[in-house]
Amino acid sequence: MAVEYAPRGLLGVLTPQANTTVEPELMALLPPGIAMLNARMTSPKPTIVARLLDYLASLETWSEQFANAPVGAIAFACTGASYFAGVAEEDAAVARIAAARGVAFVTAGHAVRDAFHALGARRIGLVSPYPQDLTQAGIAYFTALGFEVTRVSGSAARDGAFHPIYAMSGEGAHQALLALDPTGLDAIAMLGTGMPTLLPIRRTPFHDGVPVLSCMLALAWRSTCALDGASPRRESLLGWVRGEGWGARYEVRQAVAGGQGNPL
Repeated sequence: MAVEYAPRGLLGVLTPQANTTVEPELMALLPPGIAMLNARMTSPKPTIVARLLDYLASLETWSEQFANAPVGAIAFACTGASYFAGVAEEDAAVARIAAARGVAFVTAGHAVRDAFHALGARRIGLVSPYPQDLTQAGIAYFTALGFEVTRVSGSAARDGAFHPIYAMSGEGAHQALLALDPTGLDAIAMLGTGMPTLLPIRRTPFHDGVPVLSCMLALAWRSTCALDGASPRRESLLGWVRGEGWGARYEVRQAVAGGQGNPL
């Protein structure tokens, strides 16, 4: 059943409580005819690891926020939970929620995995905004999925900010991308749904020929495939990497906002 602003489908999005990046990036990324309905995941747990695992353990509760809205797919816009929980627990959660809701449940981790598969990528590079423990968990996650994590570049977080990752700039993320040596890589992924990544991808969609994607770009692409009933294919993904469609929307939004972070 279509709603007025979502003739192609309504996407339910589960977003970590303080994340300031998911909605703005999805509003630029999602194509015309697809609308999003956002729900915030909250947790009183005192540590990042505990909060991330709490998000995954309480997926039924967060999904209930959509009530009877006709969402055609649900996107889990959080990667850290998948990294710490591990592949088997993530797979079980996906199957559980998909069965309970009767729609595709797409995690950001699975979206990046599917993007790598669509590209035929084996040797990958990662740009990580995370502290060391979360970066290592991310490396272990993609290794368990069968990829060879060849190189990792860190992005400088902003100490003293309300959140060290969400307060990062697109410029800083872009510099971290450029610092990663692309030699011998099949693909590069910019990790996390909180680090702003549209500016880096818009400026450098291919780093010396190597396709660059992010968790948010992969999540939007894979969720759109799910809503359209389309297979996740290489040419479709490369169009997203090149900014087809979303690039113009992003530039208009940046121009209206005063040109801050304008990629051109």
